Amino acid sequence: MTQKLFCFGQGYSAQALVRHLHRQEEGSWQVGGTSRTGGENFLFDGTRPMADAATRLGDVTHMLISIAPQATGDPVLKFHGRDIAQLKNLQWLGYLSTTGIYGDRGGDWVDDNAAPAPTSDRGRQRLEAERGWLQLFHDHGLPVHIFRLGSIYGPGRGHLANLVSGRVTTVLRTDHFFSRIHVDDLAQALMASIAAPCPGRSYNVVDDRPAPSHEVLDYICDLLGRPHLPRTETREMSAMMKSFYGENKRVDNGRLTRELGISLKYPTYKEGFSHLVRTLP
Repeated sequence: MTQKLFCFGQGYSAQALVRHLHRQEEGSWQVGGTSRTGGENFLFDGTRPMADAATRLGDVTHMLISIAPQATGDPVLKFHGRDIAQLKNLQWLGYLSTTGIYGDRGGDWVDDNAAPAPTSDRGRQRLEAERGWLQLFHDHGLPVHIFRLGSIYGPGRGHLANLVSGRVTTVLRTDHFFSRIHVDDLAQALMASIAAPCPGRSYNVVDDRPAPSHEVLDYICDLLGRPHLPRTETREMSAMMKSFYGENKRVDNGRLTRELGISLKYPTYKEGFSHLVRTLP
């Protein structure tokens, strides 16, 4: 039976899911989605509804929401929440959130049962979006699943890509812990949830070993045979970087591995970046 996946936002994460679906279940999936510019996808830039939404979404069985919320709220909820709540064939909806909803924990561990306590605008916006999607679950039985993602890395994205391209030249000497996930393991988590839906559930999608950025970059430099990058405490940071470094926590993935039965392909950054370095073009 053919199933139809619709992705609001055909970005890095959505593309990884689509690749895995086609690889494992070739021919059984139809895929559509949106982008900010249209092109091969449907146009949806978050400022107005997608054209002809009722027709385009009518026979969708699975949906991925990977568009970030704005200061004015989640644009998909705003423009299409009612359309989605009325879908008759929808079996699974995944919303990609962030571990930023836990805020700063001073380096302590948080698990899936930890109460959200965002300390950044980005985290607060994500939490509000989560609550909006879960309200549709409670009110309409929409099969919503929340995935709280760590920092995503993989081919062309993350520390290795930034190092090779020269976008990072120094590292901060801090004890700030960050949780990461290889994009293939993110796709694996989404596929496991699709295979065993549990509407209303949230999952921390991170690997087994949170680590400071300098530790990861030192490891990559060793793999590449390069000297370690110099340390600095005074580097100018973008607003996005300030929000990341303003939150220090280690995120536990117990529910992900226990309930979805996942064995991570890249359980720590060492396996992930070792593979990426070996496969550099």
